[in-house]
Amino acid sequence: MATVSFLLKEPNAAKTTPIFAFLSFDGQRAKVATGLNVRPKQWLKADQRAQVRGYPDNGALNDTLELIEEQLLACYSDHRTKGVLPTTEALRAAVVPASPVEPAPLPTPALSFWQHLADWEGQKRAAGLLNTARTYATAARHLREFAQSTGYAVDFDTITPTFGDKFTAYLVGPAHLTDNTVGKVLARVKRFMRWSAERGLHTTTQYTHLRWALREPDVMTLSAAELAHLATLPLPSGGYLDNARGLFLLSCYTGLRYSDLVSIRAEHVHGTTLRLIMQKTRDVVTVPLRVEAVQLVGQMLSGELRPLANPVLNRYLKELGQRAAFASPVEVVRYRAGKRESETLPKWQRLTCHTGRRTFATLALEQGLRPELVMKITGHKSWTSFKRYVNITADVVSREFHRVYGGGE
Repeated sequence: MATVSFLLKEPNAAKTTPIFAFLSFDGQRAKVATGLNVRPKQWLKADQRAQVRGYPDNGALNDTLELIEEQLLACYSDHRTKGVLPTTEALRAAVVPASPVEPAPLPTPALSFWQHLADWEGQKRAAGLLNTARTYATAARHLREFAQSTGYAVDFDTITPTFGDKFTAYLVGPAHLTDNTVGKVLARVKRFMRWSAERGLHTTTQYTHLRWALREPDVMTLSAAELAHLATLPLPSGGYLDNARGLFLLSCYTGLRYSDLVSIRAEHVHGTTLRLIMQKTRDVVTVPLRVEAVQLVGQMLSGELRPLANPVLNRYLKELGQRAAFASPVEVVRYRAGKRESETLPKWQRLTCHTGRRTFATLALEQGLRPELVMKITGHKSWTSFKRYVNITADVVSREFHRVYGGGE
């Protein structure tokens, strides 16, 4: 298992100093320059990230560090699959930061809005909700870049419908986001405004009028036949694809998110059920385990089934899907500023960790579980959010219709 750490060249310097990445793997340690710099007083050694609270521009620097970590782990995994270890030169070549990131300027009293925005993100990070904190950080980054690009004075009392018009035009224009992503960013801005209003930071209600038209994304899942085919696909026992398959099948059998899947511990197992606190929402869920899932959980607890980094697992799943010949054409539809964009891909190219959670929800409904029971297992609180995970196909609708009313072939 490879790990990435970040260290400063001169941690006690009074001025900016370079950040180096260190990849530890198979008893070796490689040093790679990131091309990034930071003031040591803004560096959080325990987190190995730059401090965002009070220094909002450090969000972009942290985003780049996340990217570099993914690039190094991906390079390591690619070489291991070929039976070799990566050289330092190969690792250095793999690091391609999105863009140079300048060290954040010292804060000024005028940045109180941005400081509270950083506090909002920091509270989720401190509570251990890292994925939620990352989504908040992304929304904050879009806000900062919008303010810098347009000169709009973003503050509590300027988050108005006029702001909404300008901000969404920026998000679908220069930021090139899809309609659904724009909607998510706006929702997080509104969530922050509610959070800050509850703390008496402002009294405006104009932010409640922010709107953006959403279109439900296409949901891709595996059919019951495809899932059974994948489970019996001949693969070298214990190899990287066999391991990836085990993790994916466990997600298909339990409906767990990736973050919960790789966090399973012995104390979560109670006979033939899992009882754990979900990483994203902190809700307690109880997940019944089918026979196949019990075996996979046992393999995970024994170390036979090994957790993988999310990007690495997604890449292996695409290779797995290609081997399984999941080649049926799938249309990928996106909407940007109300305009439809589409492309057709073979099904295996769209396989990700989250496909497992969606497959569980869809097959559970197809096989007769009531929606409220499935939602209880997956942790969804509303049908609106749950239906984004469901892909009841036309063939299933036809089959069930004729089962009830007769007719058909």
